[in-house]
Amino acid sequence: MKEKDIFGMAMKAYYFEQDATPIEVHSPDFDDDEIAIKYLFREFAEMPKTEQKALTLAYGNVLDVGCGAGSHALYLQQKDIKVKAIDTSEGAIEIAKERGVINAEVKDFYAEIGQYDTLLFLMNGTGIIGNLINTDNFLSICKEILKPGGQILIDSSDLSFLEDEEEPNEDLDRKYIGEIDFRISYKGEKSDYFPWLYLDFNLLKLAAQKHNFNCELIVEGEHYDYLAKLTLKND
Repeated sequence: MKEKDIFGMAMKAYYFEQDATPIEVHSPDFDDDEIAIKYLFREFAEMPKTEQKALTLAYGNVLDVGCGAGSHALYLQQKDIKVKAIDTSEGAIEIAKERGVINAEVKDFYAEIGQYDTLLFLMNGTGIIGNLINTDNFLSICKEILKPGGQILIDSSDLSFLEDEEEPNEDLDRKYIGEIDFRISYKGEKSDYFPWLYLDFNLLKLAAQKHNFNCELIVEGEHYDYLAKLTLKND
């Protein structure tokens, strides 16, 4: 059965009908939360500094992964930067095109075969990795589609601060604290649970080095978030 396009439904309702009903976020690890749909349509000035910095560093032929309503791609277009925006949500791509994104496609990053100077993963970009075990596969694909001299700009959050709030846990088999299962709902429609990875910078750097990437911390945000830049080392 085809997965419900929750984000697409919410974006279309907001864009075409000015319906700001939020998306609800559920996880067995956290209390329920909400995503304000208006935030997905934000302008550059409303973006966190991690995203702003990433957009100012982007150059060449850019791949905007998980583009949503297209806010990042639109900003880059305004700067005359060539950008391809992809998302697995059909509704999101429809809205991105409606808003003026020139090159937008319904596509899974793991099926991408183009060649790019900048790979852009924003709004907790490491989430697309899913689980820690998939990090090697993710970086391998990045390496295949990255042009010589290219860069990966990716943001995430370090959730290790949550461990400080809990009792010490001696269970060595427990999963990494940044591996979270989510499901989202909107007007009674619910998605299946899906894995989402919050990868701390130290683990990202270790994985990057394994794949011959330099990994640089570019920005540290105010809420344990960060922006990193990965570039391939010269052989």
